[in-house]
Amino acid sequence: MITVCPSILSADFSHLAEEIKDVEEKGAGCLHLDLMDGHFVPNLTFGVPIVKAIRKETSLPFDAHLMVEHPEAYIDELVAAGVRYITVHQEACVHLDRVIQHIHEAGAKAGVALNPATPVQSLSCVASSLDLILIMSVNPGFGGQSFIPYALDKIKEAKCLLQQVGNEQAVVQVDGGVNAKTARAVKEAGATFLVAGSAIFNAFNRAEVINMLKEEL
Repeated sequence: MITVCPSILSADFSHLAEEIKDVEEKGAGCLHLDLMDGHFVPNLTFGVPIVKAIRKETSLPFDAHLMVEHPEAYIDELVAAGVRYITVHQEACVHLDRVIQHIHEAGAKAGVALNPATPVQSLSCVASSLDLILIMSVNPGFGGQSFIPYALDKIKEAKCLLQQVGNEQAVVQVDGGVNAKTARAVKEAGATFLVAGSAIFNAFNRAEVINMLKEEL
């Protein structure tokens, strides 16, 4: 089943509660939260207080993507704020196995994101412990970028790695440049969690876009 995860980074923050309710009503399956610290990536977005503030506005599960240094410092507060998935970057974790254990012990599902130039095989030792692998199909830090084509091969490799370690309940997520032109290819490659920001929030007909992304092959 395909789950569409609108990224609120592309929403109108002056009407954030209304924006969240709108995409929920129009078929979103998860809400993607991009936390950036201005160090791991050049952009600075929002932190735990915003997550707490919007939790009461929706019943959608929260999927927090931590583009931050020292992501372990955020885990407990995010779980307490009602986040279901916490995804950290492989490149930001000195002790990745420990961070994955921390996420699980805190009560959330654990994901690991890979920047475009980071190989999927870097997760070979921890793949059996993961609930989600996030393939970045743009360089992280800003919305509205174009899809990097070789991300399709990485989606396939991530799917294959999870199968090899017997962890087929884990999902492959893709983030960056997902829209009407790229959605079919990423689904054919094996992604089932599709993050989309501007493609949804800038659309005239958001329900139509979400339904198109959700369509099974």
